Amino acid sequence: MQKHDRIQLALEGFTPPPGVDARYAAYFVLFNRAEYYEAHDVLEDLWLETEGPDHQFFKGLIQLAGAFVHLRKQATRPWHPKDGSRLAPASRLFELARRNLSPFGPTHHGLAVADPLALADRMIGAIARTGTNPWAADNPPRLEPLWPTSRTPLP
Repeated sequence: MQKHDRIQLALEGFTPPPGVDARYAAYFVLFNRAEYYEAHDVLEDLWLETEGPDHQFFKGLIQLAGAFVHLRKQATRPWHPKDGSRLAPASRLFELARRNLSPFGPTHHGLAVADPLALADRMIGAIARTGTNPWAADNPPRLEPLWPTSRTPLP
């Protein structure tokens, strides 16, 4: 089964807010559950078929989730040879996300763009200041779109 088909299957029964692509809405649900890899994948599916300015916007959100994939893996296995050295790649992805999201705003597709920009800035700053992982499993960051949440949750 192709990744696109798996994503469509996972979204069955999920009802996004009116006028919002299910993959975009699911990104926020998954991100807010700290399921960053899945958030990355679901939005990447939309990004691959998107042209124009939204291509850059979605890419920035994908990079943001990707940065948190690195931080979560590093926090989970700091002793691991690969996972223990994920702070630099995370910082680079936060920078790329910032670069891709900063042309948009103040709101774009129901998102206050200042929120992911501030989140990226906080993470970049914390990593640079302390050299440690600022992500905490007991207090993961959230991105709240400006629309009401879906009445039909993702499984």
